[in-house]
Amino acid sequence: MIFYLPIIFLLLKIQAVIMAQEQPQDHHHLLERIQHVTKRIELIKPSTRTFFRESKKLGRYGLAEWLHGYVYGRWIYDYIGIGTGEHFLVKTLRPIGNLILWCFKKVIGSGSQQTGFSFADSYHGKVVTLENARCLVTVNQPIFLPNLEKVVPYSRARDIILQNPDHIAVMDCPCRSVRENPCLPLDVCIIVGEPFTSFVIEHHPGKARPITQDEAMAIIEAENRRGHVAHAFFKDAMLDRFYAICNCCSCCCGAMQAHRNGTPMLASSGYVCSCDHQRCVSCGTCVDFCQFAALDFDSLLEVDAESCMGCGVCVNSCPAEALALVRDVTRGEPLEIHQLMSGAQHQRAGITEH
Repeated sequence: MIFYLPIIFLLLKIQAVIMAQEQPQDHHHLLERIQHVTKRIELIKPSTRTFFRESKKLGRYGLAEWLHGYVYGRWIYDYIGIGTGEHFLVKTLRPIGNLILWCFKKVIGSGSQQTGFSFADSYHGKVVTLENARCLVTVNQPIFLPNLEKVVPYSRARDIILQNPDHIAVMDCPCRSVRENPCLPLDVCIIVGEPFTSFVIEHHPGKARPITQDEAMAIIEAENRRGHVAHAFFKDAMLDRFYAICNCCSCCCGAMQAHRNGTPMLASSGYVCSCDHQRCVSCGTCVDFCQFAALDFDSLLEVDAESCMGCGVCVNSCPAEALALVRDVTRGEPLEIHQLMSGAQHQRAGITEH
């Protein structure tokens, strides 16, 4: 019976609106009125239909995965609030919440010996430098880069497949929004391309809005000056693809906190910080800015290469220009979108020639 309630509500609403109007002159007018009313109270938004169609194209994407994606995108603030433990239901029903979390970790979070699959394989971020983040929001052609395992070293959710990558939205950061005293501003999460941009704009009109590529770059640059790290986020429920650039701080970001506590949700940019000690003036600015606690002073600045994720925030904040990012081939390949697109194009051209 519950299943039919939305349909019953829809029919009653149509009837009420029609009765409130003057008697329709003909059936054509009646049909126009019905279409108008159903559009006003539409139960399934166009972006939801588009998301469903995209999921069907994958072949491997079942109903459970689609529902997971819909719930994540539609109620992302509740989803992240529960995941970070900041949601009022988790705090109020903590014993039950702890039991659910324990069961979740048993089923998914801890992975299995047979597959080695873990929670981080389904939901992760790739650290990107300021320049590479700029490039991600200035692409003006469709992107088809599947299976980027050398760039995104997880067993799934490692594709960059976007229609209209110049369609961009900014939304209030879910991680910051659920905190009692969040870092500001809130509107720093950038959604890139379709079908994701339309989905968040339609479902979160009070917290998301369309922006231009220039506005996206301005947000990324301002966050970098604040010392916050740009991550390209991928999720299994988001069609196993890249969908957002989040500008993260270690005090609010759930992924950074999970990474710090042993769940490897973040992948290095492929670079590490290097210091020119002859230029360093020991001001300590870089230590204050580092979100990964990878920098420390003894008599000289020390870089913990294991902890450094190569974000470059320290490099951009150094007043003496004593720091630089150097490539580390052991940390994976950088997410340099134009080089990846060029490489894929040359590969396809080579296959065609043969």
